[in-house]
Amino acid sequence: MIISIFGSVESGVIYALMALGVFLSFRILDFPDLTVDGSFVTGAAVASLFIINGYSPVMATIAAIIAGFLAGCVTGMIHTKGKINPLLSGILMMIALYSINLRIMGRPNLPLLNEETLFTQLTVFWQGLGFDSFFNPILSFFGATHFPRTWAILIFMIVVTVLIKLLTDYFLKTEIGLAIRATGDNKRMIRSFSANTDWLIILGLGISNGLVALSGALIAQYGGFADVGMGIGMIIIGLASVIIGEALFGTKTIARTTLAVIGGAIIYRMVVTLALRAEFLETGDMKLITAIIVIAALVTPKILDSQRERKRRVRKRAEKLAYESTGEGGKHRATS
Repeated sequence: MIISIFGSVESGVIYALMALGVFLSFRILDFPDLTVDGSFVTGAAVASLFIINGYSPVMATIAAIIAGFLAGCVTGMIHTKGKINPLLSGILMMIALYSINLRIMGRPNLPLLNEETLFTQLTVFWQGLGFDSFFNPILSFFGATHFPRTWAILIFMIVVTVLIKLLTDYFLKTEIGLAIRATGDNKRMIRSFSANTDWLIILGLGISNGLVALSGALIAQYGGFADVGMGIGMIIIGLASVIIGEALFGTKTIARTTLAVIGGAIIYRMVVTLALRAEFLETGDMKLITAIIVIAALVTPKILDSQRERKRRVRKRAEKLAYESTGEGGKHRATS
């Protein structure tokens, strides 16, 4: 059980980068970008192709980010220059990327099991330092008898994800970042200040899909393969992470919201892992579990709000009756 949860946290931190990209498009830009399902695979495909052809994993990951950024920019151009509906723009780009990803990989699946990836290099370096012997007693304290292969991936991804979260927070507070946020809130208003909203939308979608492609590249190296169908449903996973995080941790500030998105991605992976341990569920039920989690995350806050509103009305009615039952209410009516 503990090892399963450890693995879900490990993958959840990687998927958190994709959730941050979805947050930028859906919450900041108010753009329903379905390009995510395609750009996630693009990142995985480009990184895998570079690694197989002998390039360093770092260079392969950077190339994946650039490819995802370009895919997002194209979606933005289809919408802004082609005057096509945002939802349809994302769908068109997602469909186009399916064929492009097949072209990049040359076949539906690229294995990386015998290749040197970012995580294999990191694991060798980490084991050379002997840090696993320091962290394993933490799990033994909770009763674990089996330990993860290495802590290197989790520690490294926490550092990378936190760093990207801080960079995202800083960017959204810069002049360009504030303009992108204003474009998502009220495009007509920001345009009245002579801001080029088309360019801001293109840039925002480029950064969003760059983060998604980065997540795809890391997942491919983490799992040891890139598959043309691995991006199906990524937009739902991203939305689930955003919605769960916002419901649990709040959205008072940008820094708190981005932290909530990361937390939501980790919690989502943990919930899915625990759900799949149920005897009546199978691995093929993962999409169904995802849909149920998203529905629950959307419906639960509304139910809680309606219950709070009902309690508030009952309390006000009780206060009114208590006031009228005292002599003050009657006196006030008599003098008036």
